[in-house]
Amino acid sequence: MSESDGQTTPQDTREVIMEATFRALSKHGYKDLRVRDIGEEMDMSRQVIHYHFDGKYDLISSFLEYIIDQYEGSVEVDDETDPRAELDVRIDRCLFGPEFDDFSHWDRMKVYHELYAYAQNDDEHRALFNEHYDRLRESIATVIEDGIEQGAFRDVDAELMGQLITDVIHAARGRRIALGHEDAPDEAKRAINDFILDSLYPPQ
Repeated sequence: MSESDGQTTPQDTREVIMEATFRALSKHGYKDLRVRDIGEEMDMSRQVIHYHFDGKYDLISSFLEYIIDQYEGSVEVDDETDPRAELDVRIDRCLFGPEFDDFSHWDRMKVYHELYAYAQNDDEHRALFNEHYDRLRESIATVIEDGIEQGAFRDVDAELMGQLITDVIHAARGRRIALGHEDAPDEAKRAINDFILDSLYPPQ
């Protein structure tokens, strides 16, 4: 609601629809999901969905962008944060997620990874996931490059290191969700610390 006039804004409406989509996906899965199921998860009329989106596919594409934005926009560091500390923040956010009022990080990741699995047969959704992967990898590589320039890290292939860390994160999340290995994120964090990040420091 807008604080000034008590009216629902387009952004409010979008968030209501996105959160309803999340709840419906959690219950029904992507394959069996119907727009009707999403409508049943919100107080607004189902017609508002049809007003804003051209069917289920358009809605799911927007939902995918929404859930990606929640993660990409949730990392905040200041100019005084050193490169290693910033890497820790970014990696922790990917592995353990931001805080949400409703449903956990892993509830959301379950939906994310279901859509991720279907993306192999969907060019548009595959492109969205590719862009997200590239931004995540590049954000990590940029921090490594900054550390090299500052003399905090030794000279390494920052792009390749960023790719390795990103792949470990994705593998750990997939193992946690698909196989139920609840310790996978913690194990991945320890491995990243011991075998990747510690190797960035110049020899003493």
